Amino acid sequence: MSGRAEGVPCWADAVLPDLEAGRKFYGELFGWTFQQAAPEYGGYTQAESDGRLVAALSPPMPGADMPAAWTVYLASSDADAAAARITDQGGQVLQEPMTVGDFGRMLIAQPPGGGVFGVWQPGTHQGFQREGEPNSYIWTEVLTREPEAVDTFFETVFPFRGAQLDDDTVDYRIWETDGEQVAGRMRMTDEFPDELPAHLAVYFAVSDCDAAIETVRRLGGTVEFGPADTPYGRLASVADPQGARFHVVDPATTVGEAPATR
Repeated sequence: MSGRAEGVPCWADAVLPDLEAGRKFYGELFGWTFQQAAPEYGGYTQAESDGRLVAALSPPMPGADMPAAWTVYLASSDADAAAARITDQGGQVLQEPMTVGDFGRMLIAQPPGGGVFGVWQPGTHQGFQREGEPNSYIWTEVLTREPEAVDTFFETVFPFRGAQLDDDTVDYRIWETDGEQVAGRMRMTDEFPDELPAHLAVYFAVSDCDAAIETVRRLGGTVEFGPADTPYGRLASVADPQGARFHVVDPATTVGEAPATR
């Protein structure tokens, strides 16, 4: 293992119909550079920031009708055992555990309550080499209209300890493992569009949220929410020109105090 505990987010990738357009968009937005695509792995292309791995872009599998979307992977020491727990708890394994060369072993799953996530059992590929810094992964959360089902699932499949934010304006739960906050869960209220499905949101840190969303717009993407000031940073929800949703957050620009948990 990489040192990441079971269930800790360890990787993120985006399936994009037009890989070259994706490289241009994310390269300009985050300053990412891209390794040469590996044809033996379907053109999977890893992104680097300052020479360290931060994410990947991938074309859809041949013949698959897959929308453009980001996927977050949770670490596991045994992907097959994780698949069994997922099924036992009412989840659906969408892609059975498979070995990816000597890089590791993976699966794709859907919990009760919706959303899609991956599990990664590392081999030579240990996951993020940079995170929590500008232009890299910083957070993920499950947005769902069935929070009770999602809470039970994730807190059973993974060794998560859940704590609710003590905030009457939002139903938000933070998951911890080994004393570290690793992910969250938000209840989708009537304020969310009906057509927006449950999903795992991926956040990338930036040094200037407003500049980032200006770049998103200039490159043909859309801003779906924000920018908004929060105790966790100034953030916005955006989508790239192909429709893959993600968030940008400047964690250094905070407003107010974070609510306690209970």
